[in-house]
Amino acid sequence: MSAPLSDRATVRAAGPVSTAAPAAAGDPGVRSPRRAGTRHTLLGTAAGNAVEWYDWAIYATFASFIAKQLFSPSDPSSAFLATLAIFAVGFVARPFGGFLFGWMGDRIGRKASMTVCVGLSSLGSLAIGLTPTFEMLGAGASLMLLIARLAQGLAHGGELPSAQTYLSEMAPAPRRGYWSSLIYVSGTVGILFGTLLGAVLATVLTPEQMASFGWRIPFLLGGAFGLVAFLMRLRMEESEAFTSAVPAPARSGFFADLGRHWRQALMVIGLTVGLTVVYYVWGVSTPAYAINVLHIDATGALWAGVVANLVFMAVLPLWGRLSDRIGRRPVLLIGGLGSAALYFPATWLVRDAAWQLGVSMSAMLVFIAASAAIVPAVYAELFPTSIRTIGVAIPYAIVVAAFGGTAAYLQAGFGAWFGTAGPTAFGVYTILLLLASALTVTRLRESRGLALDGS
Repeated sequence: MSAPLSDRATVRAAGPVSTAAPAAAGDPGVRSPRRAGTRHTLLGTAAGNAVEWYDWAIYATFASFIAKQLFSPSDPSSAFLATLAIFAVGFVARPFGGFLFGWMGDRIGRKASMTVCVGLSSLGSLAIGLTPTFEMLGAGASLMLLIARLAQGLAHGGELPSAQTYLSEMAPAPRRGYWSSLIYVSGTVGILFGTLLGAVLATVLTPEQMASFGWRIPFLLGGAFGLVAFLMRLRMEESEAFTSAVPAPARSGFFADLGRHWRQALMVIGLTVGLTVVYYVWGVSTPAYAINVLHIDATGALWAGVVANLVFMAVLPLWGRLSDRIGRRPVLLIGGLGSAALYFPATWLVRDAAWQLGVSMSAMLVFIAASAAIVPAVYAELFPTSIRTIGVAIPYAIVVAAFGGTAAYLQAGFGAWFGTAGPTAFGVYTILLLLASALTVTRLRESRGLALDGS
C-alpha cells in the first residue's frame, strides 16, 4: 500500500534516507540530513535566482555608461537606443531559452537545467564586464555585448521556470505556497543589491571613473556571484518527483504531452499577463517615472522605491502561508482584484513628494505580492512531472517577452499617443490585464496541498 500523501511529501522534503546509525540527540557537531538538504535547496535556488534578477537590473541601471563605452561616440542618442535595443533582445531570447532549458529540466533534470542556466548567465555578465571599448575594438564591442545579452536571455528564459519547478517539487506539500515565495523574495534581493551598488559606486567614484571602469564592476561581481551560485547548485539534490517519474522511453511523445496540456499552458498565460505588467510598473519603473515626469527629487524617489520593495519582500511569505491555509484561488483573487481596484487611487496619490511615491508603491506591492508569492507553486501544480518545466517555461517566457518587455515602451507610448490621457489609458490597459488574470483564476482548480509525485 502506498504511503499517505502527507507522508510522501514529508519524505520528499527530507531527501534520501540515511542508513547510518542515528546520532544521539544533542550531540555537538551533528547536522540533521533533512535540515542540511533543505538549506542547500533554499540557498542554491535563492542564490541563482537573485543573480538572474541582479543581472537584469544592472544592465538597465548602467545602460547610459554602456552606450558611451561600447558604441560609436559620434551619435550618443543612437548609441543609447542601440543599448536599449540589445536589452530588448534579451527578452526576445527568453522563449527560446524557455524551450531549451525546459526540455533539459524535464529530460535531464531540474538541477542540471538550473545549474547550466546560472553558469551561462554568469559568463554573460563576465563577458560584458570585460568587453573592450568601441575605441579599441570598433563594432566588435557592440557585437560582443549582443552575444552576451543573447546568452543571458537564453539563461534567464530557463532559470525561473526551472527554479520554480524545482522549489515546488522539493517543498513539503502543506507548505508549498510559503516556500514558493522565495522566488520573488530572492529576486527582489538581487534587484535591490544592484540598485544600491549603483548608488554606492556613483557616490565613491568620480563621473570620469564611473565612465572608464566603474560601470564594469557590477558586471564582474555578477560573474563572481554566478560562479558561487553555480557551485552551490552542484551540491543540490535532484527532486524526488523527477527521479521517481516514469522513465522517458515509457512516456508518450514529448510534443504530444504538451499538446494534451494546452489548457494549462493558456492558464499560465492568463495568470501571468496581469502580474507581469503591474509588477513592472509598480515594482520597477515608477521611481523613474516620478523622477522624469513628475520631477520628484531623484534621491527621495529611489529611496521610496527601496522602502516599498522591502515591504514587498516582507509580505511575500505571509501571502504564501495564507495560501497554504485558505487555498491558492482566494489569495490570487485578492491580489489581482485588489491591485486593479487600487491602481488609480495609488496613481492619483503620487503628485510631488517622495513620501507619496513610497506610500503608493508600498500599498500596490502588498497586493501584487499576493499573486507573486504563490504563482510559482500554482504553475507547478498545473502540470504533470513529465512536462512540468517546459509546460511552464514556454508560455511564461512568451508572456514576459510580449507584455513585460513592452511595458516600458507602451507606458511611454500611451503618453505620446494620447497626451494627458496617456496615463489613464495605460492604467485601463493594465487593469484589463489584471481582470483577465482574475477571470483565469475562476477557472483554476484549487491545488493547495496537492502532492507532486512522479506521475
